[in-house]
Amino acid sequence: MLAYILRRLWQMLPTMLGVVLLVFILFNWVGGDPAYILAGKMPSAEGIANIRRQLGVDQPYHVQLGIFLKQIVTFDFGQSWATGEAVSSIITTRLGPSLTVLVPLTILETLIGIALALVVAFVRGSLLDRAVMIACTVGMSISILVYIIVFQYGLAYQLGWFPVQGWGNSFWENLLRYSTLPILIGLAVTIAPTLRLYRSFVLDEVSQDYVRTARAKGLGEGRVMWVHVLRNAAIPIITHVMANLPALLIGAFLLERFFGIPGIGREVILAVERSDFPVIKAITVYVAAATMVFNLLTDLLYQAVDPRIQLK
Repeated sequence: MLAYILRRLWQMLPTMLGVVLLVFILFNWVGGDPAYILAGKMPSAEGIANIRRQLGVDQPYHVQLGIFLKQIVTFDFGQSWATGEAVSSIITTRLGPSLTVLVPLTILETLIGIALALVVAFVRGSLLDRAVMIACTVGMSISILVYIIVFQYGLAYQLGWFPVQGWGNSFWENLLRYSTLPILIGLAVTIAPTLRLYRSFVLDEVSQDYVRTARAKGLGEGRVMWVHVLRNAAIPIITHVMANLPALLIGAFLLERFFGIPGIGREVILAVERSDFPVIKAITVYVAAATMVFNLLTDLLYQAVDPRIQLK
């Protein structure tokens, strides 16, 4: 196990170097000269030269690449061009609010999706199964903006069950008060595609020979579904969940924007609007690193769920 983990970590290095090189090329050759962005609408030649010297972009490309690698290793991307705040501080302070919403959302989405998929697969082909699939299709056809506006207006503004916007300093206040409505909206948006996907995973296993053997031995349908089928369907479910985790940090920007949550997603949108290259580069690199780490964790979870899988 340890040898496999070390080998995978070693194999991540060339991939990570490729990501770093691609980001460096995009922001230095394609993205234009940042000095012109920072200098304003009427820049002087002296001002631009001074900014280029402060940013280090007047150095040869190999020197700039070395500086970029040092920034990644030391977790120090300098300061935001828009706010002057340290980029490392921006990431660490915005990560908590994003996780406060996304971790409960991911857990609830996965558990509810698995439970509903098993129930629907249990009555596959019935009227209930068809009705649920139609409801999922309708739910997937509705834009997330509609969910946000309707839930925010109905549950927050009209009924007053939740705050319309806001974020506090207490973790439990944020989790139980400010995050509840965004989590409900996230579930409303994601549960339909999740249920359809998990249902397909379960139905793929239901038709396997081991299921027919278990039924022939006299095992109840509930035990067959919740023990045997679920254990084998867990492999693609784990793949789906772990593959989506890094993207969730960026993909939740609409929820964070509409509810005033100071998370990573909202920060990315603000950075793009302001052409805040240090923030964009830092988040891009670390999301790529998180993706590779989650891929490794996925392989380790495979063996934990199914000991027959050998990590080589």
